[in-house]
Amino acid sequence: MQKEFTIGIEEEYLLVDKDSLALADTPEGLMEECRKDLGDQVSPEMLLCQIEIGTKPCTNVADARDDLRHLRSTIAKHAAKHNLSPIAVSCHPFSDWKNQEITHKERYSKIESELEDVARRMLSCGMHVHVGIEGDDLRVDLMPQFSYFLPHLLALSTSSPYWQGEDTGLASYRMSVMNSMPRTGLPPQLHSWGEYERSTSALIELGIIPDQSKIWWDLRPSTHYPTLESRICDVQPRLSHALGLAGLTQSLIRFLLRLRDSNLRWREYDRFLIEENRWRAERYGVNETLIDFGDRKLKPFDQMFEEIIGLIAEDAEALGCLDEVCALRDVVKHGSSADRQRKVWADATEGQGGEAVVRHLIEEYHADL
Repeated sequence: MQKEFTIGIEEEYLLVDKDSLALADTPEGLMEECRKDLGDQVSPEMLLCQIEIGTKPCTNVADARDDLRHLRSTIAKHAAKHNLSPIAVSCHPFSDWKNQEITHKERYSKIESELEDVARRMLSCGMHVHVGIEGDDLRVDLMPQFSYFLPHLLALSTSSPYWQGEDTGLASYRMSVMNSMPRTGLPPQLHSWGEYERSTSALIELGIIPDQSKIWWDLRPSTHYPTLESRICDVQPRLSHALGLAGLTQSLIRFLLRLRDSNLRWREYDRFLIEENRWRAERYGVNETLIDFGDRKLKPFDQMFEEIIGLIAEDAEALGCLDEVCALRDVVKHGSSADRQRKVWADATEGQGGEAVVRHLIEEYHADL
């Protein structure tokens, strides 16, 4: 088995005005202030109200914690100078996407011209976790096996129940927003790096996409790094939950490679079946059942999570992240961010639910810093 499973975490944040609590564009000077402290670890995103960060490649979750805490706190420090606050949530509870501006960069302008309202509606933020894997073919070989666990990661991460002031009934409305984009969703079942290259190069050669970075599957080989990149998760208001999800992702990869070293592998299930679990996670978060395809049963999420802990405990222990992964039991027991947001809204003064949720999200962002 390879010796290292480096991790990197990318997060997208929304910027809100501290008075109105509505979305606010990145003001002139903020990005430059952040870059003085963070360099290329911070960058603009599709919309002017968004900002993106990325950790350095980290050996373990402890290193990632230090880097991610520094990134989050630095963004918050500079935003405060402009009476703004970042929130780490996948959808703003009440601001309208039609009032947001596209970031003035050629890359984003090109996406807007190609996708029109589909691009302008992309008022959502995600969390991406990179795990270092040696070998192109190995990364592709792991994709159909790891895909089984993508709905479980989504369920734990759900943080986007509201859209334009309405409760959507979904735990992750971000997924509905993403699903309108081309080249998204679960990855196809590929069996070699050559097959991946042949499939994606067809679109590149036809001029449909410039490179593989415009393929936005829930799981993909990274274009720029020797990593497998999980893109399924909603971004996390709480730093501790982000670290738990990163540790779980890292541990699942190690578990699958441990099986491989024993001439075993996780069963590859039909994409149609995994998509059903993906929908159930999008709709219900951790509050309903997922399908156990091996047992052909619907199982409560808490039972399935404990079974996953049983599978990867050895790997999480070896990677030094067992405590962070087990801390996700708090999400399973008390609900994800989507559940916490709904409780805050329900307890708020009538007509003030959206503002109460944003104040709650600001508090959660700062809680672990």
